[in-house]
Amino acid sequence: MHGSLFVAIVLCMLLLLATSSQSQDPRVERLLKQGQAALDADDFASAVSAFEEVQQLAPENLAANRGLVISYLQSGRLTDAMDLGKKAVTRWPKDAPLQHWLGLAYFKQKMNEPALEALKRSEALDSSQFGIHFDIALVLLSQEQYSQAADELEKAIQLHSSDALSHVLLGRAYQNSNRTLKAIKEFQTALRMNPNLPLGHYHLGFAYASLGRDQEAIAEYQKEIVRSPDNPSVLYQLGHSLLETGDWKGASTYLQKAVDLDPQNADANYDLGKNLVLSGDAAAAVTVLRRAIELKPANPSAHYQLSRALENLGEKNEAQQERQRFAELKKSQPQSGGMATGRSQ
Repeated sequence: MHGSLFVAIVLCMLLLLATSSQSQDPRVERLLKQGQAALDADDFASAVSAFEEVQQLAPENLAANRGLVISYLQSGRLTDAMDLGKKAVTRWPKDAPLQHWLGLAYFKQKMNEPALEALKRSEALDSSQFGIHFDIALVLLSQEQYSQAADELEKAIQLHSSDALSHVLLGRAYQNSNRTLKAIKEFQTALRMNPNLPLGHYHLGFAYASLGRDQEAIAEYQKEIVRSPDNPSVLYQLGHSLLETGDWKGASTYLQKAVDLDPQNADANYDLGKNLVLSGDAAAAVTVLRRAIELKPANPSAHYQLSRALENLGEKNEAQQERQRFAELKKSQPQSGGMATGRSQ
């Protein structure tokens, strides 16, 4: 999102200067330019003030309504943006920017259904804007509608192919709809455009890992660690891939740090416990695996690893109970398909 929800705003700002015949008053022209200048300078309070004054002078001025809606959005006054946006689209139902910004106001308030409706209306009115496809994709991604999000991002990239973030998001949409090879190409494209793209190497590493290409995944995660040394997700995924390759010592360092930074991560606790079992530290493994089970009781594998640790400690009865629990959970859960690993992004 380029740091905010309003990725399309810059593309639409010039529209604010397209005034109606009612805005010939020099005061109106001056205030519109003043409001636009304030928006360009990220002085949203001044922009609101200028556009509100225009609206008082010329309430039927389209440019003033556009400017005020976007100023409310940028200043965080989401309820005001939504209320004015609804009135404005009633007055100008065929104005694509107003529909777009009303959709953003809904989305910022986590009202995804009306957001998507408004954004789709904007798209129907003007499908030539990169931002509308991008923002529709954001809503769809938040709803885990990955195939539909990919369709919108493909349209966005056709209009603006050099936007690295769009390629990352398209890669994520592909990854989560089981098109991992296509995802890898998108992540690679994004990193060529911007080698310092936040979490770019992480996403590429995850895609490699989901195909079982752990050495390639490790290489990408290690690049990301340099940029994000305290990101628990990156630490966990690097530790997981090292564990998959049998590098228990290397895995231990990253998994322990991931758990320290995010104690509620059941998967990190499980992997750390499994690593401790494999490394021969059964007593420490029992503590960590019991924590993993508390966090995710339905994970059969945690009960299996706990049974191994208890067995190594000579706790035969408890080990048998955990093996029984493992068998029960395994039987009750259907086989999962999809990516090569069971991890989710």
